[in-house]
Amino acid sequence: MTEKAVQTGPQVIQGYLKTLDASPGVYRMLDAQNQVLYVGKARNLKMRVSNYARATGHSGRIARMIRETASMMFLTTRTETEALLLEQNLIKQLKPRYNVLLRDDKSFPDILIAKDHAFPMIRKHRGKRGKDGSYFGPFASAGAVNRTLNQLQRVFLLRTCSDSVFEGRTRPCLLFQIKRCSAPCVGKVDAAEYGALIADAELFLKGRSTRVQADLARDMARASEEMEFERAAALRDRIKALTQVQQGQSINPQGVAEADVIALHMEGGQACVQVFFIRANQSWGNRDFYPKTAGADAPEVLEAFLTQFYDDKEPPRMVLLSHEVENPDLVRAVLTERAGRKVAVGVPQRGEKAVLVANAVRNARESLARRMSESATQTKLLEGVAEAFGLDAPPARIEVYDNSHIQGTNAVGGMIVAGPEGFIKSQYRKFNIKSAAGANSDDFGMMTEVLTRRFERLLKEDPDRQSDAWPDLLLIDGGAGQVSAVRAVMAELGVEDIPMVGVAKGIDRDAGKEEFHRTGQRPFALQRNDPVLYFIQRLRDEAHRWAIGAHRTKRAKAVSATPLDDIPGVGAARKRALLAHFGSAKAVARAGIEDLRAVGGISAQMAQNVHDFFHPQG
Repeated sequence: MTEKAVQTGPQVIQGYLKTLDASPGVYRMLDAQNQVLYVGKARNLKMRVSNYARATGHSGRIARMIRETASMMFLTTRTETEALLLEQNLIKQLKPRYNVLLRDDKSFPDILIAKDHAFPMIRKHRGKRGKDGSYFGPFASAGAVNRTLNQLQRVFLLRTCSDSVFEGRTRPCLLFQIKRCSAPCVGKVDAAEYGALIADAELFLKGRSTRVQADLARDMARASEEMEFERAAALRDRIKALTQVQQGQSINPQGVAEADVIALHMEGGQACVQVFFIRANQSWGNRDFYPKTAGADAPEVLEAFLTQFYDDKEPPRMVLLSHEVENPDLVRAVLTERAGRKVAVGVPQRGEKAVLVANAVRNARESLARRMSESATQTKLLEGVAEAFGLDAPPARIEVYDNSHIQGTNAVGGMIVAGPEGFIKSQYRKFNIKSAAGANSDDFGMMTEVLTRRFERLLKEDPDRQSDAWPDLLLIDGGAGQVSAVRAVMAELGVEDIPMVGVAKGIDRDAGKEEFHRTGQRPFALQRNDPVLYFIQRLRDEAHRWAIGAHRTKRAKAVSATPLDDIPGVGAARKRALLAHFGSAKAVARAGIEDLRAVGGISAQMAQNVHDFFHPQG
């Protein structure tokens, strides 16, 4: 008995109209396998769905979506604004095929001037603004933050060392010698003087560098009159450094204090969105994004980008756009609600704002052209990989595995991912080796553990292999032995249809003489000038870099670990206090209860707990 075919198309959508009213809300369109095709919002659900029930008058993209629709789901909301917020949450969660998707949505770094210390440190901060202090940002990249921190060090001589390093210093570090720090750690400045430096740095980050320069000039003149020539010279050097910074900021806008400039360029079904961050009349860098357009037009792409981009970020006071969006009033209302204050959204037509947008559009156009060129090259390389390794089609997802350890210590496995758009860094993974294979320097055992954990989890999360998380090719750093170990793992898990290749160093372990190993076949090599060989080398080197970085991070944590880490209730702050007071974990272990109670932040009960940890009764 054959199964009855699932009905799809406009007639299915028509059947939902009698149950809908004019409420605002969100709808989902699903295919015959109950996969979500599209998530949309509507001011009037019945009216919007009736449009889909028509058999004609749709764009090619919408017509395909309607033909595939087998069922729909609905959620009503009180307002259209709520519907838009819910729509974007569902799009991020479900990633429907026909929606515009923002694929790169990493957080942006800030500068934090921490206020939990008598001599606040200045540093880069990423993530939730939950710590006590002043935040300045967002910056487009870690590089933009580092450049600004470097400027602040030169001009304001602020410390960047951690609290534990600060507490442990007995003489100034190199930064003091090269005039990048005022050395508050050893009393070269007192709290009041350092506080004035912090205040000046905050003024600078708020765009008031002219006022800071005037204050410095006045202080230098006063020091000179009072014959404090050394202090006057130091102030002169700071003024010179500030002048150099201001000259480097000559491209910064004068009439735009706080804004995000967002420009879209579309070509050949692809899109690039450039976002420039302007804060305190200073450009704090730009970032490019390449959203999945699903065939949508510019207003829809830009509106979807805005609502997804600001889903977890506070909007600035002004958002300057290159194109109008579909629902400008609705977008403005959503951003205003998220910011808790008015947010202006518009497309400038003249003046400095229009120049800023034009510059962003040019950058978007050039970035997309570069990406399309790189994508064409990448496609040819993947076709070459398929030909070299006898694959049925160019791989859309390549996973590369490598291990790193030193004589079995701090063993770590690494996985990197590459595809038609290059390295997919959001998919990289690290594996702390838990079995005895790490301690025994057993590379085969470590690879076995990594692949077992990877594919056991993949089978658990997606047993039907519906997602794009499944690889089309595995590259293993190693020869026949490594490939054999991986093949055994895949056979045990019942996943034997994924091609795998071992990449082994050839004669004299020279790059260019790599040998490739496949199960049941003789090893072979590629011509030294073959672009596919260079591509495989880049993949292997990236996996090696990733695994070594994970190993070094783990080793650094192990070096800084102390027995204090294992005491319940002793966190980072109490650990610092104990080490600063006693000098070492060994001295803490020898201390009596009264000595422990003398440490700031250590209560009588906590002193007892620490003492009992090192002197168990029994």
